[in-house]
Amino acid sequence: MLNRIFNCPVAAAAIDSFDYVIVGSGIVGLAIAKRLSEQFGSNRSIVLLEAENSFGHGTSSRNSEVIHAGIYYPPKSEKAALCVEGRRLLYEYVGERDIPHARLGKLVVAQEEQRDALEALASNAEASGVDNLRFLDRAMLNRIEPALSGSAALFSPSSGIIDSHATMQSFLHDAERHGLHFSHSTLLEAAIPQRNGFLLSTIINDTRSKSAYALRARLLINCAGLSAVPLAHQIAEEQAALKPSIPELAYSKGSYFDYRGQNPFKHLIYPMPDTRADALGIHATLDLAGRLKFGPDADPIDPQDCAWNFTVDTAKAEHFAQAIAHYFPNIRPELLQASYAGIRPKLKGENGQPSDFVIRREHESSLPGLINLFGIESPGLTACLAIANRVETLVKDFEES
Repeated sequence: MLNRIFNCPVAAAAIDSFDYVIVGSGIVGLAIAKRLSEQFGSNRSIVLLEAENSFGHGTSSRNSEVIHAGIYYPPKSEKAALCVEGRRLLYEYVGERDIPHARLGKLVVAQEEQRDALEALASNAEASGVDNLRFLDRAMLNRIEPALSGSAALFSPSSGIIDSHATMQSFLHDAERHGLHFSHSTLLEAAIPQRNGFLLSTIINDTRSKSAYALRARLLINCAGLSAVPLAHQIAEEQAALKPSIPELAYSKGSYFDYRGQNPFKHLIYPMPDTRADALGIHATLDLAGRLKFGPDADPIDPQDCAWNFTVDTAKAEHFAQAIAHYFPNIRPELLQASYAGIRPKLKGENGQPSDFVIRREHESSLPGLINLFGIESPGLTACLAIANRVETLVKDFEES
């Protein structure tokens, strides 16, 4: 590995050195870049590496664009705490900058046999700090959403939708204004631990040619999404103490279908969560133009399969229609059109429990200059600014240690 790095045409003495290198420019990586540049950019050099030719090409561009309230996640979990705080911060941010968004509100719809589970979900949300949910009976539900079929529902006024691309563009603009260097089309091939940080081997692909580029980082922040766990395993090849703490993957693919019929809804519509698949169920979401889509489902993916397949199987339309009909009986299956798919970087939870975010500085593995972010799936978009604040705290710990 080291030979490949030093075979590049840059002499070892000329290798560029940076204080902080962030890997991955999804919405979380961009939020971290924004926060660290604002806090440290005047006296620290900060680089954001991205393998694609622009930001947000992975999970951040293949989701529902929903701002979640924090209803579903176990109390005291990272997901619950960071979702509730992140939701507040994100609404403040997009409001101050006039980034398109809408607080549509969300209905979690239960059928008769699910009423007890709905009450348990409300209790879970309250324990997590979500204090503005309202119960709706069948009559009230039918009054506000006549096309719905359900026995009862929880109404979440804090849930909404956002233009995630515009939000990421704004994060990048803020970060670059404070000195961030954004290096897109730069594939990180290897990160070699050294005494005072990491030696990084990258390949820069500018469409006309490829070139090797080596750089050093005092602090490496791994928020590479789907590639975060594989990157950690590569680092563990050189630092075996890291390996036992790397979580096990449980990737999940979710497909979406557009609905070409008239949109009958004013709110986001969610069924009761699918606890078997650790998923929220096939739900109805709107975009900022009022167009209706359904999804995602949840299909397990072999973590060893690195050839990500983002195509949507059109044959899934029948399964989608059957699931949607439980709460939208007048759906016309022929109007479902395959749209897009995303892959969630899920982790395998302990004892069958839902997985949580892992945000950790690896000083206990003798890598004080490494911060790993694993399993940053939903509600990662909602939580992105709170996650960035958490990473800032870890960076301060690093600087003070």
